[in-house]
Amino acid sequence: MDFEFLKSKRLLIVDDEQELLDMLVSILNSEGFNNIATAKNIKNALALADSYNPELAILDVMLPDGNGFSLMEQLRQNGSYPILFLTARGEDEDKFQGFGIGADDYVVKPFLPKELVFRIMAILRRTYKDENPHVRLHDSEIDFDKAEVTKNGEHIALTAKEHSILNVLYRNAGRIVTTDSLCEAAWGENPFGYENSLMAHIRRIREKIELNPSRPVSLITVKGLGYKLVLKENK
Repeated sequence: MDFEFLKSKRLLIVDDEQELLDMLVSILNSEGFNNIATAKNIKNALALADSYNPELAILDVMLPDGNGFSLMEQLRQNGSYPILFLTARGEDEDKFQGFGIGADDYVVKPFLPKELVFRIMAILRRTYKDENPHVRLHDSEIDFDKAEVTKNGEHIALTAKEHSILNVLYRNAGRIVTTDSLCEAAWGENPFGYENSLMAHIRRIREKIELNPSRPVSLITVKGLGYKLVLKENK
């Protein structure tokens, strides 16, 4: 199981307590989760979900403008990603209601940070275990398990940095990934100053995946913003 792949998933946390939000983000950052968005009410959560496209949501039950059960039903209208309730309300009726409408798990405050991380990882493993590590591009194919590219029958090894960069691009395929996000994926929490190094890695990746690296069709530059990976459409 590719744990880095699971930890690259986009998480949405909704709670009206800023102190708790900050604590949760800190806990998850320390465990390797870096794609996290937060909201303090239903209105903001719905607006954020439309643009952020979360892959797992962590919801409080009691919110200023409604409850987490209602929010879950609204979120599920636009996506089938898993949802975990994190709340001080531990009554059986609340749990039954949450599970009854399709929640994936229910954690009661106060909680142990490790327990929360284990619950999140368990949900992600169940939900995303069947994704295909073989990615077809216009002129090549990437095997993330083997860290190699196949082009014109030739197998070309990827470096660790190239693998990290391509992994983030693939998990956001068709969407722009900012330069900062790619630098962070390759060089960690302090990615500043690596822009030139990133450009050099992008050039080498293009040499491996493109037939004509000077005219890329799979790894596209979006000027002033970042890069985008375009997958081959299945016919």
